[in-house]
Amino acid sequence: MTPAIISAILRAPATAFVARLLLVFMFLGSAISKLVDFPGAQTEMAFFGLNPPWLFAALTIFTQIVGGLLILLNRATWLGAGALAIFTLLTIPIAHHFWNMEGPMAQLEFYVAVEHFSVVGGMLLVAILAERTRAA
Repeated sequence: MTPAIISAILRAPATAFVARLLLVFMFLGSAISKLVDFPGAQTEMAFFGLNPPWLFAALTIFTQIVGGLLILLNRATWLGAGALAIFTLLTIPIAHHFWNMEGPMAQLEFYVAVEHFSVVGGMLLVAILAERTRAA
């Protein structure tokens, strides 16, 4: 049985907002960084072989901002979470292909890929919780 104080904290709208903010923080931060340095964002896309770089940079920014805001505002959360989950999964073969690497770099990229799966799990949970609270 959950103590009353913990239950109250977990049920508070502010707690849900902070949890959603923490979940999307890396996406919104990345998007803002790419907006501030769009040439750098294009260079990053070109480095990973994504052409035309300006289009992939723009699509990345759009996905991260719109997906992050949908989750943060708890509006069409399923759509934002789905978009960011797919985006996160796609980065593994594009940027974190540990199976083509050796040594410490392969291990590091493997850990990043595993963390990406955890983020996808968080996206699924936020979509599930949004649907359950909407239906209640």
